Amino acid sequence: MRIGLVVMLMAAAFLGGRPAPARSAEVKVATAGAFRSIVSTLAPLFESRTGDTLVEVHDTAGALLRRIEGGEHFDVVILTVSAITDLVAHGKLVGGQVARLARVGIGVAVKEGVPVPAIGSVDAFKQALLDAPSVAYIDPAAGGSSGIYLAQLFQRLGIAEAIKAKAVLVQGGLVGDRLVRGDAALGLQQISELLAVAGVRLVGPLPDAIQNYTLYAGGVSTTAAHPAAAERLLDLLRSEAAIALLKDHGMEPPRE
Repeated sequence: MRIGLVVMLMAAAFLGGRPAPARSAEVKVATAGAFRSIVSTLAPLFESRTGDTLVEVHDTAGALLRRIEGGEHFDVVILTVSAITDLVAHGKLVGGQVARLARVGIGVAVKEGVPVPAIGSVDAFKQALLDAPSVAYIDPAAGGSSGIYLAQLFQRLGIAEAIKAKAVLVQGGLVGDRLVRGDAALGLQQISELLAVAGVRLVGPLPDAIQNYTLYAGGVSTTAAHPAAAERLLDLLRSEAAIALLKDHGMEPPRE
């Protein structure tokens, strides 16, 4: 997605008041899927205004937690609020430098050009799932928050066995890619990730009664190689420049 002139000016104004570091830093940021589009969009602005280089590492929340617990080092970590809280409790992140960044709901998508199912009510959504010959979503075992929630939702709706028989489980990455390739007829994932794939049409969000919002937050690692640069990145990610991007990426500011 192109960065609009307004967003560039806002980011420039925000970062322009901070002096550039005497020596550039390589800032390593770990981000779970849904928020990665915001990081990637703002990365060129961050680099041009600070002189720092951003190294992005994308994975599911569960996989990133395992990597961190295994000793891999990052300067900034962006995950679900619950995961960030756990990392603070275990001394992996600095408690006083945690920022809530966004929230995002789960959506339903199809490949562009195919009929769009009705999903406006819980019953309609349930029927759309049962009618679809195949349904793609993140494998709960991979640790993705949307996949874990959907597996629980299917149980609550009484259709877990029916979905299991035609599920296309995505180990990590974008469900929309499976729609475009024709591997699945219906896809479910966080809205920001569905919108990230060309050739995918967003049908809409889950009905309000069964919607699940994932809250994302960021924190500075206690072992950050460049803590000052990490703070600069977090400041940008909660600035007006980032907020202006959220809607276009299927997200919204967090609600306190």
